[in-house]
Amino acid sequence: MKAVRIHAPGGPEALKYEDAPQPTPKAGEAVVKVDAAGLNYVDVYFRTGAYKGEYPMTLGMEAGGTVSAVGPNVSDVQVGDKVAYTGIPGAYAEYAAVPAARLVKLPAGLSTKQGAAAMLQGMTAHYLACSTYPLKKGDTCLVHAAAGGVGLLLCQIAKMRGARVIGTVSTDEKAKLAREAGADEVILYTRQDFEAEVKRLTDGKGLQVVYDSVGKTTFDKSLNCLAPRGLLALYGQSSGPIGPLDVALLGAKGSLFLTRPSLNAYTAAREELAQRSTELLGWIRDGKLRLRTEFEFPLKDAAEAHRALEGRKTTGKVLLVP
Repeated sequence: MKAVRIHAPGGPEALKYEDAPQPTPKAGEAVVKVDAAGLNYVDVYFRTGAYKGEYPMTLGMEAGGTVSAVGPNVSDVQVGDKVAYTGIPGAYAEYAAVPAARLVKLPAGLSTKQGAAAMLQGMTAHYLACSTYPLKKGDTCLVHAAAGGVGLLLCQIAKMRGARVIGTVSTDEKAKLAREAGADEVILYTRQDFEAEVKRLTDGKGLQVVYDSVGKTTFDKSLNCLAPRGLLALYGQSSGPIGPLDVALLGAKGSLFLTRPSLNAYTAAREELAQRSTELLGWIRDGKLRLRTEFEFPLKDAAEAHRALEGRKTTGKVLLVP
C-alpha cells in the first residue's frame, strides 16, 4: 500500500509518499480502508519533532473509512462498517490498523469524509465548550483562530450553549466565516490589538474563558482578557510553546485558572468516547453543526497540504484522500 511517512524530523519536504507494509489486524484490532485522513496541527508537531515518535513514522491521527478486516476478539465492528476514529497514529495511508474500541460507527446519512472531518476537531470543540469550561447563557468566550477547523465548530457549539462569542481571525474573508459560524464579534488581530478590543467589548469586565490554540504569541494577552477567576484553555501552540511560567502570575491577575487539555484525556474511556462522538455526529447529521471541508488534497500531495496549513491559507477542515 501507499503511505506518507517521515524518516527524520523536518519541513514539509520530509513527507515521503512511498510503499509501506499493509497492516493485518492483531487481537482487538480492525483494519480500516481509509477514504480520507484529517490534517491537523498535531501532524505538524510530529513532523517537526516537537512531538516525539519512532521512525519511519506514518503521520496522521484521524480518518474515516470502511472496515476491511477484523482480528480476534473484536465484536464492536465488523467488515463493511463505515467508521471514523482519532488518536491513533498512521492515518496518512491507504489502510490503517486501529484498536476496535477506538472506532466509532458512523450514523446513517453521514459520509466517511464527514467522519474524518469531524472526529479530532469536532470532539475537541465539544470537550472545550461542554467539559473544560461548560459554557452557559450569560458567558462570554474568546475563540482564537475562529475560522480554523476547531474554531468554526467551537463558535457554533458555543452559540448552541447560549454564550456570547468573540473570535479572532487574520483576514476579512476569515472574519466572514467566523460570523457565519455564530461569532457575535470578530477581531482582526492583524489590524487590532485583541486585548484592547476584548476589554472594550466587555466594558472592561473581561471574559469567563479563552480558548487558545495559538500559544506563544497570544498567551500573555489571553490571560489579560479574563475576568477574575476566568479560565484559559490552552489547547494548542501553533505559534510555538509559551515557555516557563511563574504561576504566581495567575493569582496576581485575579485567581485565574490555566489548563492544557488534550482530546485523549477527554475520550480515554470508551464510554466517554461513545457519548461525545454520538452527540457530535448527531448534531452534524441533524444539520445543527456545519462542517467546512472545501480543502481536499490527494494523499501524495501531503507536503503541499502541510504548507497550506502552516501558511494559514486554509479554513475549516483539510482532508487528505488516498
